[in-house]
Amino acid sequence: MDFFLTELVNGLTLGSVYALLALGYSMVYGILKLLNFAHGDVYMVGAFIGYGVETAFGGPLAASIPLIPLLALMFVAAMLGAGLLGVVIERFAYRRLRNAPRIAPLITALGVSFFLESAALLLFGAQFRSLDTFDLRGGQLISRGIHLTPGVYVAAARIVVVVGTLILMVALTLLVSKTQVGKAMRATSFDREAAAMMGIDVDRVIVFTFFVGSALAGAAGVMVGLVFQQVWPYMGFTAGLKAFTAAVVGGIGNIPGAVVGGIVIGLAEAFSQGYISTTFSDAVVFCILIVVMIARPSGLLGRAAVQKV
Repeated sequence: MDFFLTELVNGLTLGSVYALLALGYSMVYGILKLLNFAHGDVYMVGAFIGYGVETAFGGPLAASIPLIPLLALMFVAAMLGAGLLGVVIERFAYRRLRNAPRIAPLITALGVSFFLESAALLLFGAQFRSLDTFDLRGGQLISRGIHLTPGVYVAAARIVVVVGTLILMVALTLLVSKTQVGKAMRATSFDREAAAMMGIDVDRVIVFTFFVGSALAGAAGVMVGLVFQQVWPYMGFTAGLKAFTAAVVGGIGNIPGAVVGGIVIGLAEAFSQGYISTTFSDAVVFCILIVVMIARPSGLLGRAAVQKV
């Protein structure tokens, strides 16, 4: 039972990260029907921004400010930096391709992904950078936490990830359902041309969507750095692919579906690593994708598209 609970905690931690990334995929797809494959690399940039903030304040061994303000600064800087990067990508890479055949923005997204990875390699090098969570403020993120059972300990870093994800998801849900810009996002997602005719500034809505989705990816990057203590230029490729899988499994374009898909993929990866093999965990994840696509092509919470004739 202790082993099961340990893998359950690992799965919820991974699932929380995948859910944040999948939300970005779903939001952009819901608005533009665009698969933004550069999203994983925006998450990588957010992780490096968090690492840069920690380093700027003295690093893990000699941080010049208390832990909670340091974490807050890391998250705020990463979310703002990743959000602005998402806006720049939309402005210069995707905006002119909105009415182009779908293959054009898809190839462009792959090109942006390779560009960001190569830029990170040139700027930071290929080596892994360590956030040293064990040393950060005396190891508070590791040494403090809760015991689910005498043999199962949940470190504070994992609690930060799960609780932070819940807060961000609730905030996003309220934003989309209760605010004026959320209503504009839903209208643009339903029919972009009709929304424009009703006076909605579609360009502004799309930019805002990219900013919010990219900001969530930046937060996910910091979370991964805190839990796994390492950032590197290629960290966005696999995570982005699995987050895209999560979005498709849950029903791409559906915000609750992205959350459900992220948790499902995170739990599947953790339990397959624990009970089967770390070698085949990725195969298990993508087998789930195949099964869901065969049984329910629209995803677990998605709806089949209505074809007008």
